[in-house]
This record gives sequence, structure tokens and C-alpha cells, in this order.
Amino acid sequence: MRAPTLIKEFLSGDGSADRVVPPSGQSAHLTLFAAAVMAFLTVFALALSLAAGRLADRWGEDLARASTVRISAPEDQMQVQTDAALRVLRSTEGVAEARALTAEEQRALLAPWFGADVPVEELPIPQLIEVIETDDGFDAAGLRLRLQAEAPGALLDDHTRWRRPLVAAANRLRTLGVFSILLIGGAMAAIITLAANSALASNARVIEVLRLVGAEDRYIARAFVRRFTLRTLAGAFTGVVLGTLAILFLPSAGEDIGFLTGLGFQGGEWFLPILIPVIGAGVAYLATLRASLRVLGALT
Repeated sequence: MRAPTLIKEFLSGDGSADRVVPPSGQSAHLTLFAAAVMAFLTVFALALSLAAGRLADRWGEDLARASTVRISAPEDQMQVQTDAALRVLRSTEGVAEARALTAEEQRALLAPWFGADVPVEELPIPQLIEVIETDDGFDAAGLRLRLQAEAPGALLDDHTRWRRPLVAAANRLRTLGVFSILLIGGAMAAIITLAANSALASNARVIEVLRLVGAEDRYIARAFVRRFTLRTLAGAFTGVVLGTLAILFLPSAGEDIGFLTGLGFQGGEWFLPILIPVIGAGVAYLATLRASLRVLGALT
């Protein structure tokens, strides 16, 4: 019961104390604008962090279970070595599926570099075999030895060399998003502190009069804290709405295109931006309270 009562008193405020804080002016405009801009940027930083996390998880899961066998052999030996490699793979523990890619599939892989009409059949292109692992995986070293014995032209690529840098890059991008959110929160606290200091300094004479009639510093500070916290809450809410709408209307080109088209929220993640105005108001509360008590102490 105590917490709802405190919240109600904080929202309703004290009319006489509220008159200490100017309802408009540079400090009010600065607080609203800064809160809206910071909340807008936080929405995008949050979306970036979540998208990078999903990308890291998807790359780690997909690439960890997929490998490729590349067969380079004379034309008259290509089919023989392909069949031999498939027999080895299908009899290997930890291999869930192994199949040779068709000419059409290999043409699709080369299309981004050579165009859609590349004559795969007429070029000395290695035969690719797609290997899908089980959850337990297989012994890569042992499989390489078996392939070397049965199909000398076969080379196993378990994607380890380029899987790890991709996953590491996505994880670093997620960390960068979180770090950006922290920086935005710090910038918001600094701007609100400056605005509160300006408002307190411009009302120094009013504060002196209040002290003469017996008002305590905490009573005066509460008026500033309440006004700046509510301004931040309103500005942050506006920024979150605009940022969420911008994310919502980003063009989508399908799930398989890549990172930028996946920049957004999925499922329950759409509720996370709601927390931004609440956290912003909390930052404003602490920043304004600290600034108010420090400035009021200096005016003594």
C-alpha cells in the first residue's frame, strides 16, 4: 500500500512547490527534446543488439551443423569419387545427411559472382557435397583420413575457419548495442543534470524566499525532481513511439536476406521498448535529485 501511495503523491505533486519550477522555457524544452531523442536512439540500439544476438545464434547453430565436402578430380573420375565420398559420409557416425549438390544448386551459388547463366557443366568446377551433422557431430580428423583413402580428391570443410569470426563479429555487435544504450543513458543523465542546474540557478531568489518561510531543501528539491522526471517520461514516451513506428515500417525482404532486413523486434521483444520511458524517468529522477541537493547545498 505504501508504494502506490508514494507514486500517487509524486504524480499529483504539490501546487505551491511546483510553482518553483518554471513550466516552460529552455530547461523544459531541453529536457523534453533530449529525452525524446535519446529514447528514439535507444530503440534503434536495442533493436540492433537483439538482431545481432539472433544473428549470432542462427549463424552458430546453422554453421555448426553444416559442413561441405569439395571434390576436385578429372572429369572421368568425378562421379566415381563423388559416389565413394557419399558412401563414406553416409556410413560415418554423426552424419545425419549427405547429398551431392545438383548443377542448378551450384549455379545458384555462383550466380552472385558470375551471373545466373554461368555454364556450370562446361567449367572445371569442383563437385560439392552438403553434409548435415547430428547434434553430437562427427570426428572431423577421422573423416578426413577416410575420405583421403576412399576419394583422394575430396576435401572436408567444416566451416570452422570462417564460422568463428562471423559469430564473434555478431556477438561484438550485440555488445556494441548494449554499450550504446549505456552511453545514451549517461548522456541523458548529463543533459538533464545541466537542465536542472540551470533551472535551480535561475530560481535562486525564489528558493531563498522559500527558505525564509521555512521550506526545507528536500521539499524544494522534490518539486524539481517531480517536474523533470515527468518531463523526461513524456519526452521518452514520444521518442519510443516514433522509434517503434520507424522500426515497424522498415522494409522487409524476407527472412533469408540478411542482417539489415532483420533489424527489429520479434514476438515478446516488442514489449521491451515500453521499459525505456520508465528507465529514462528513473535516470532523470536520480540525476535531478543529486543535482538539486548539490546546488541547494551550494546556495546555502
